[in-house]
Amino acid sequence: MTASPATARAIASIGFIGLGVMGEPMCGHLARRSGLTVLAHDLRDEPVRRLAEHGVQAASVQQIAERCDVILLSLPDGKAVDAVVTQLEPELRPGQGIVDTSTSSVELTRQIGVRLAAKGIAYADAPVARTRDAAARGELSIMVGATEDTFVRLRPILETMGTDVTHCGPVGCGQVVKILNNMLVFQHCGALAEAIAIGRRNGVAADVLLPTMAMGSGDSFVLRNHGMKAMLPEVFPERAFSTRYAMKDLSYALEMAAASGLDMAAAKLTMARLKQAEAAGFGDQYHPVVLKVIDPQ
Repeated sequence: MTASPATARAIASIGFIGLGVMGEPMCGHLARRSGLTVLAHDLRDEPVRRLAEHGVQAASVQQIAERCDVILLSLPDGKAVDAVVTQLEPELRPGQGIVDTSTSSVELTRQIGVRLAAKGIAYADAPVARTRDAAARGELSIMVGATEDTFVRLRPILETMGTDVTHCGPVGCGQVVKILNNMLVFQHCGALAEAIAIGRRNGVAADVLLPTMAMGSGDSFVLRNHGMKAMLPEVFPERAFSTRYAMKDLSYALEMAAASGLDMAAAKLTMARLKQAEAAGFGDQYHPVVLKVIDPQ
């Protein structure tokens, strides 16, 4: 599902499409650390202008397709990824590569991979995990679905943005791991919100409960980040990982479960709570805001 090593282009220039909360810092690290020419495109001018100070050149989607050896995508969802790949395709040539760092449907990812492989174009899914602060530091975890040859070729590029780059298997497997990672995060946020609610109503404030649990076997990344930094101060900003984004990613997990003949009750409950949060007007806020529907005050 990739161009052979003999036909793969030497990487001299990289395109980056999608400069949102995660994409902008990722592109910045790529430009500063890779030593390669980087062209970027976004629907908004502001992030492109900010990245210019790091040597990133503004370009259209067509220019990126024509000039870049590898093209990275950081987009809201699979629908957007498919639309951009469709825009790129007429200008692509055998030996180029496309890397989707977004979180997209596994089925769609594999369909795109097959489509591009038939044209000699390498495709990899490389969704990223951890927080926007980790993206700013260049310390993301990146989960890659690709052939071994494609992974080896792309790894130095991905290591400019992440400290942990893992080959999870063939195309689509990066998405499987990322989606299940997010499913666990969303479920854990719901469980943490339940603990906060029960604690509050039984005389233990969250600012006592969470730090104390962090010293015990209930400690976790979610407790220390989503819990201590968002639920405890009740700060749920927009332009973070929103409730709607959480619903999108969880829908991919439920799609995989259904296709596998599995009934995931916990994931379904988590989705119901996220939908409650959206209905309450919290759709654009950071997804741990689910606390407000589990324990309204």
